Amino acid sequence: MSVRNVTFSADDAAIERGRETARSENRTLNDAFREWLEWYGSRRVSRAEVEALYRKLSYVNAGRKFTREEMNER
Repeated sequence: MSVRNVTFSADDAAIERGRETARSENRTLNDAFREWLEWYGSRRVSRAEVEALYRKLSYVNAGRKFTREEMNER
């Protein structure tokens, strides 16, 4: 396996929170990032999988159409 160094930028506070979380899990921020990158790079979903999910959830009925504003409420 070949390993390359990559430089990213992030807010200082976010980096520190990441380090604290990694430390609480007894690992390094680098290890956590590598795990995330593996997951992120492999999360492709095929069209067939999406269509299967739609079929599986076809019983769901909200009872009415929602407005754009309702769908974007936070």
